[in-house]
Order: sequence, then structure tokens, then C-alpha cells
Amino acid sequence: MKYLEFKFRVSPKQPWKDILEAELGEIGFESFADTDEGIDAYVQEENFDESSFGNISVLSNGMCEIGFKKNKVIPKNWNEEWERNFSPINVDNRCVIRAPFHEATDADFEIIIEPKMSFGTGHHQTTHLMISYILDMDVKNIKVMDMGCGTGILAILAAQKGATNVDAIDIDEWAYENTMENAKRNNVDFIKVAKGDANLLKGYENCDLFIANINRNILINDMVTYAKSIKNGGQILLSGFYESDINQLVAETEKHGFVLQEKRNKESWAALRFTKLD
Repeated sequence: MKYLEFKFRVSPKQPWKDILEAELGEIGFESFADTDEGIDAYVQEENFDESSFGNISVLSNGMCEIGFKKNKVIPKNWNEEWERNFSPINVDNRCVIRAPFHEATDADFEIIIEPKMSFGTGHHQTTHLMISYILDMDVKNIKVMDMGCGTGILAILAAQKGATNVDAIDIDEWAYENTMENAKRNNVDFIKVAKGDANLLKGYENCDLFIANINRNILINDMVTYAKSIKNGGQILLSGFYESDINQLVAETEKHGFVLQEKRNKESWAALRFTKLD
């Protein structure tokens, strides 16, 4: 499989580098590496149409300057690239996410993952925020759905904390397979993993905790489906969007009987916790 490399120069770098990375992910870019000037981004050549850059709002927002150079790259073992660049993550000194080749820790919760190509290693601000929420919640013996599970970190943490009925869904084949592998690796292979989108939620109901770390547009589009899956008194955690998107997410979520309980942020990213009251 052949890849294209785009070397982006971003000025000022923050917060626009993070926004660019998120928007590139929505048009098929699979991996990123920070640089002094911005980011290097990689996409499969056969699946990429450069006209899709027209959907990247940050490229023409007038508030930053972004340029890039495009290169064809020599085929690589991308799993080895992940391993070479993957470092352990410590969340609130309570949860450590590491790869099998890192030394074990004495953290309250330790999640061992092989990230492959899927999103959700814990390095991204939104994953970090969602982990922090779950760490602060009592999830023992409850029913949990991790929508857009990526590597499965959030489902795995919920299971480690005592959730007994845990499901995970992702539309991406890499993520689907990776979550199953990581669940087994962390001795929580009772997690039920499925490949698909919100259509798989038909018939799924009485969820105590629904987790969705995706992006603003998908969250808004699928909120009506999420709401049908969650029992009265249940909670939903949302992330994958910026602080500037909070009002829009709150307005949509309130239409479906949810009440905002808490906001958290990390740099320019946000996460919200709601309770369903009707």
C-alpha cells in the first residue's frame, strides 16, 4: 500500500495545528507526526483526492497561515512506526496507557495496547479527557457503550473499573480488530465489539453510560439514535470537538432530554457529561 506524505507548515501553530489534524482525520488521513513547523500527515494514495482539501475549513479561515509540500513515501511497516513513536501516557496519576514493550507500572489502572493504525492512544486531548471522566465515575456493574471505540481504551477502562456489560462499536476495520485484540490483551475480552455505525444501535437500550468520542457533525447527526439507547437517569460522555462547539452540542443534546452536568477542557478541546432525565 502506497502513502502520500503532506508536510504542513502552520503559523501560529496552536491551536490551528490540532484543528488541522482533526479535520484531516475526517477526510482519510491515518497518522500524524508533530514537527517544529506544524505536522506531517499521511494518507493512502489510492484513497485520496486532493480536492477533498476543500472540506478543510482551517485552510481558508483567515486566522492562520498554512502551507504544505506533498511527497510520495517509500512503503513502511506502519505498525513499527507506531511502536517507535508511541510513548506511555499517564492520566491524573491514576491510569497509565502503555505498549507491551514498556515497563509495567503501579498505577491504579494500567491499559496495555498495540495501537496499530486506529485512533485513541490516549495522547490526544479528547481521549485524555474521556479517561479522566471515567476515572471519576462509579461504573461498577453497569451497562456501557463505547461508540467510535478506536483502540478500545475507554471500553477497557470501564471494564477494569467493574462495568459488567460493555459494548464497543467502530466503523473502521483497523479499530474493530484492534479493540478485540486489546480487550483480550487486558483480560477483559467479555467486551462485545462490532464493526459499523450508529445503525447497529437498533434494539440496543437501557444503557447506563454511553461514551462517544467522535466529531461534532457525527455526534449531532446521531444524537437521536444515542438517546434511544440510554435509560432515564443514564449518562452520556461526549468529546471529539472544540470549546467553540460546546453551545451547539449542548443545544442538540438538550432536544433529546439530556441535562448538562459538567464541562472539561484540555487546550482547545472539550468534553461534556450529561444525564438523561426523560
